[in-house]
Amino acid sequence: MKHSYGWVIVGVGALMTCVAIGAMFSLAVYLQPMSVDTGWSRAGISSAMTLDFLTMGVAGFGWGAVSDRYGTRLVVLIGALLLGLGLVLASRATSLLEFRLVYGVVIGVAAGAFFAPMIAAATRWFESNRSLAVSLVSAGMGVAPMTISPFARWLISTYDWRTAMLTIGIAAWILLIPAALLVRQPPKTAGAAGVGPGPQVAPAGLGLSAAQALRSPQFIILALTFFLCCAAHSGPIFHMVSYAIGCGIPAMAAVSIYSLEGLSGLGGRLLLGILADRIGVKQVLVGGLLVQALAIGSYLFVSRLAEFYTLSLVFGLAYGGVMPLYAVLAREYFGPRIMGTLFGAATMVSALGMALGPIVGGLIFDSFNSYAWLYIGSFSVGLGAVAIALAFPPLPVRARSIPQPASA
Repeated sequence: MKHSYGWVIVGVGALMTCVAIGAMFSLAVYLQPMSVDTGWSRAGISSAMTLDFLTMGVAGFGWGAVSDRYGTRLVVLIGALLLGLGLVLASRATSLLEFRLVYGVVIGVAAGAFFAPMIAAATRWFESNRSLAVSLVSAGMGVAPMTISPFARWLISTYDWRTAMLTIGIAAWILLIPAALLVRQPPKTAGAAGVGPGPQVAPAGLGLSAAQALRSPQFIILALTFFLCCAAHSGPIFHMVSYAIGCGIPAMAAVSIYSLEGLSGLGGRLLLGILADRIGVKQVLVGGLLVQALAIGSYLFVSRLAEFYTLSLVFGLAYGGVMPLYAVLAREYFGPRIMGTLFGAATMVSALGMALGPIVGGLIFDSFNSYAWLYIGSFSVGLGAVAIALAFPPLPVRARSIPQPASA
């Protein structure tokens, strides 16, 4: 029963990350019609997205700690209520400041309630197939641009941006509130999913408090690797379309390169998740980071569309595939008891890395009228992530049949 219900948790987590991240990132779809309708500047509207990133990172840490103490169900239920409320209020905003505060803060806080807590919840339900389960929850983020954003675009074309945002807010309530009620913790005395009887051997970090774990070498290496990984790929991802156009690729074809990266990232989450369950999460993470770094550096040597497509398949597979593995490592090192707090903190650090790439890439292009130094710098940072990942201490023996206190 535990094993089968674990897959329900995975499905719920994928749905939640898809709706929450899709609703937040759809601001790019609203941007042009909002600017025309309201007269607000595009920079002013876009600044709400910057607030979203910063707020989501900090909120993810807080929500992770709350989920450890009071249970994941309460956290995602509050997140569902806030997400719908934020979208409904933002659709009624009458000033740019009001819109930025509602969309950038309320929705950012809501979005942070889903990723880290649901990833942590999934790791508690699985011992075997844990990497695959975490990857499938994360895959919801990859599906979001192919579902929520096109739906928002259709609603805008049929009605207007306010109706579209209002409709998606109501849809978020309809989908996520019942889904939140399906979330539960694994049985307190049951063994991990798919694990038979065996000696009760706990990970070395299992007895640490959250404060002790956050200061441990294992967490510092994990967070630093996560930060460098995101800092390496965020700039090349964000500026990919502009870079391809600068290389002579037509605009629509350049957009398709970006879309192919996202689709490949979805496949990468599944492939690397399966490989991590078979040959070990640390080995797969190091290999994925190395492929990511080499792919970033290789963009300096491509100029034709077919070359961009080929490289984007590799790049998307690598950066998409490694992202869920940090949660698996955190669970391996520290166990499930403080998983929400630790992964929330790691996600907050990674969000800082994600925030660096777009602005640094813009500054580099403004200074040199070229993206070459962005890709050189990102390649170097990517190699730094590989080097730090190699410093991970040996993984502890997986816990078997350890009762863990947990609330619903």
